[in-house]
Amino acid sequence: MTSFSLSRSRVRRCLVLAGLVAVLAGCGFAPPTQEAVSTGPAGVVVSEPDPSSPYRGAELSSPYAMPDITLTATDGRPFDLVADTTKPVTVVFFGYTHCPDVCPLVMSDLTAAVLRLPADVRDQTQLLFVTTDPARDTPQALRRYLDRYSDDFVGLTGDRAEIVTAAKAMGVPIAGTTRLPSGGYDVSHGAQVIGFRGDKAPVVWTQGTPVDDLAADITTLAEL
Repeated sequence: MTSFSLSRSRVRRCLVLAGLVAVLAGCGFAPPTQEAVSTGPAGVVVSEPDPSSPYRGAELSSPYAMPDITLTATDGRPFDLVADTTKPVTVVFFGYTHCPDVCPLVMSDLTAAVLRLPADVRDQTQLLFVTTDPARDTPQALRRYLDRYSDDFVGLTGDRAEIVTAAKAMGVPIAGTTRLPSGGYDVSHGAQVIGFRGDKAPVVWTQGTPVDDLAADITTLAEL
């Protein structure tokens, strides 16, 4: 019995680490080594998987703090990540409107998860989409993009250095751009989603997390 439990624990830890590597590979980002994933500068450090964890996503050993940075919302107004995230639960995703594959999949899953929330939990939840491509993602472009999913989602742009700093504080890597034969470019970035309760984020969801798991964990955050 003990041998089986240890094996299962090791398998679950490998699955968590593998999932984080897959997330960091989103939109062309080169995956780091397993050691970098668990202790690297991006800050992606997870607890040993624990059956008693309240989350179905990856529980962080040290919750991320919401960075004290001000960006620009789609209505043109300043948006303070600390002062203006006034709902109990904040869900954050870094992406861009020209992203060809990963971002639309993640946004579709998040939209479906929000729709599955009980009405009272939905009222307590705010979703932030922070662009990793501020050169092209004007407030107007972001609003058009997000309205495909929900007009309640908050789009944020701003100075690229500030965006990179905010992303790093949440364990999300943003790398450079890759030129395309068409003349355009892709932006390499992590595709994980970060879940905050107040100004602390105890949970991260990898790309491909089932919609039911996202909805369950958002509900758990709301009930803390």
